[in-house]
Amino acid sequence: MSRPTPDLPTALSFGLLLVLAGLLLWPLIGGGAAPSPYLIGALLLARLGLQIWRAQRDERLKRPTSWAVDLLLIALIFWVASNQ
Repeated sequence: MSRPTPDLPTALSFGLLLVLAGLLLWPLIGGGAAPSPYLIGALLLARLGLQIWRAQRDERLKRPTSWAVDLLLIALIFWVASNQ
């Protein structure tokens, strides 16, 4: 019996999470420079868009409070980046 494969938005969301994890862990593991906060914010914004796209396809995934918290965190990242 085979396991069902995730749909395209889910796979893209997991892919973005892997990229974000790699970017955030690389300075700790490899000693490289930290990634740009703008890049991290943009990737998080893209992931939020994917979450909203997934919610349009499946009603059970609608979480507007979670989206609002994500938007606040993304705005905070951009605000801190612009003040550096």
